[in-house]
Amino acid sequence: MMPCLYLPGDSLARAVGADEVAVALATQARERNLPLDLQRTSSRGLYWLEPLLEMDSPQGRIGFGPLTAADVPSVLDALQGEPSAHPLALGLVEQFPYLKTQQRLLFARAGITRPLSLEDYRAHGGFEGLTQAIALGGEQTATAVFDSGLRGRGGAAFPAGIKWRTVRGTQAAQKYIVCNADEGDSGTFADRMLMEGDPFLLIEGMAIAGLTVGASYGYIYVRSEYPQAVATLREALDIARAAGYLGANVGGSGQTFDMEVRVGAGAYICGEETALLDSLEGKRGIVRAKPPIPALQGLFGLPTLVHNVLTLASVPLILAKGAQFYRDYGMGRSLGTMPFQLAGNIRHGGLVERAFGLTLRELVEDYGGGTASGRPLKAAQVGGPLGAWVPPGQFDTPLDYEAFAAIGAMLGHGGVVVADDSLDMARMARFAMQFCAEESCGKCTPCRIGSTRGVEVIDRLLAAPDQSGRDAQVIILKDLCDTLQYGSLCALGGMVSFPVASALKHFPADFGLQPSEADQ
Repeated sequence: MMPCLYLPGDSLARAVGADEVAVALATQARERNLPLDLQRTSSRGLYWLEPLLEMDSPQGRIGFGPLTAADVPSVLDALQGEPSAHPLALGLVEQFPYLKTQQRLLFARAGITRPLSLEDYRAHGGFEGLTQAIALGGEQTATAVFDSGLRGRGGAAFPAGIKWRTVRGTQAAQKYIVCNADEGDSGTFADRMLMEGDPFLLIEGMAIAGLTVGASYGYIYVRSEYPQAVATLREALDIARAAGYLGANVGGSGQTFDMEVRVGAGAYICGEETALLDSLEGKRGIVRAKPPIPALQGLFGLPTLVHNVLTLASVPLILAKGAQFYRDYGMGRSLGTMPFQLAGNIRHGGLVERAFGLTLRELVEDYGGGTASGRPLKAAQVGGPLGAWVPPGQFDTPLDYEAFAAIGAMLGHGGVVVADDSLDMARMARFAMQFCAEESCGKCTPCRIGSTRGVEVIDRLLAAPDQSGRDAQVIILKDLCDTLQYGSLCALGGMVSFPVASALKHFPADFGLQPSEADQ
C-alpha cells in the first residue's frame, strides 16, 4: 500500500514545476499499477526546497526535494524500498532546523492542510475563534483584541483594538470591513501564501470583525498579480457561505455578514488604505487627507475597519486561545508573532514566523544561510522598496517596531531582501526615487515633484567632477529627503527617504563620497 503523498499547490511551487511533478507521479503510478493518494496542500514556505514532496510515515512526514518530473521514477522506487536512501530525501520535515525553531501561529496549518478543505480546517482548530466570539459578544471580543496587543501588520503597526473600538462605537446604518490584500512590497509573499494556502482563516477573521464592530459586509482587495489567490478565495467564500459561516446567520449568531473579493488594477499606491478605498468605490486610487479617518468615514463615507491580511488572520487565534496566550509572544510593545519573508540574494529563501525579538542576524544568517552567491553580505532592505538598507553592523538589532525605528528603519510588512557586496547602493537610492516618481498618485507636491527632483539630484551627485560638486548635491539630497519625509501626504513619499538616506549614510563610497561627507 502506497503511503499518502503531499505536494504544495502554492503558486511559487507551481512556478518551479510542482504541477509537472504531480502529472509525472500520476503517470508513473498508472504505468506501475500503483494506487496513488496525492494531496495538493498549502506550502510550508521552504521555498528553496520547492517542489517539496512529503510522504506519510509512522514517525511523521518525510520530505523529498527540490524535485523535478525527471526525479519521480527514482522517488517512487525509493518509496517502495528504502525512502531515506534517495539522494533527495530530507528526513522528517518537522525536524528541519528551519521549521523546528519557528513559532508558527498564523501559519500553523501551512503545508499540512488542503486549502479548500473545510474538514481539514476544522480538524486543525478552524472556526473555534468565531464560536468563542459569538459566545462572548461584541464588547468582550473587542476587548480581547485590544488586550492582546495586536498591532497592524501592514506597516504602520497601529493598535488594532483601538480601530475596532472606534468603528464599533460609531453609529451608522451601514459599516464595512475591508481587507487590504494589495501586497505590493518587494520581497513579500506572506499574504499571498495565506490567501492561497489557508483562505478560511482570513474569512474567519473578517467574520469575527464584522460581528464585533457591527459591519454587515466586507471586501478583500487583492492585487491583480495574484490570480490564484483570487480564485482560491472566491471558491472558499462559496464553501463558507454554504456551510453557514457567511450570510444571514453567521455561525448561528443571528447576525448578518457577507463579503466578496475585488481585484485591483496593479497600482502600488492602492496599498495605502485611503487610495484603496477610492479604488473600491470605482475611482482612481488617490490618497485622501486625514482626518476624517476611515474608521469614521471610510468606504462610501461610512465607518470602515481596514486591516491587512495578517492582522485579520491573527484574530481567530486570539479569540480561540485568549489574549494572554498571544501576549506571551514578543517583546515590549511588539507582541505576538510576525511572518518574516526572506528574499533576494539569500541561500534559503522562504517564510519564517517567529515572535518579535529575534535579531536580523539570526534571520538572515541562521535561517537564511547567508547569500546565495556565497559573497559577503552587504545589507538587507527591511520593509519593502521604501525600507531602509540595514548594514551588517546593525544586524544584531532585535526585530521589533521600536528597536528598528531607533536605527532609522522599519519592519513594515516583514519583507527582508538580502544583498551581497556586489550591489551598488547609489543605483538602489536612485531606483527608490524613480519608483516613487512612477508610483505617486500625484496629489501632493513633495511626492509628485520631489521624487523626480530626487532622481536628478542623485544623477548630478554621481556625475559631479570634483569634491565641492558632490558636497553641494549631498546637501540638496538630504534637504529633499527631509521635505519628502515630513511634507508628503502618505507613506509613499514620506518613506522614500529611508532607502536613500540609509544608502547615503552607510555606503558613502558607492556615491563617490568619504564617510564624513555622507554623515555631515
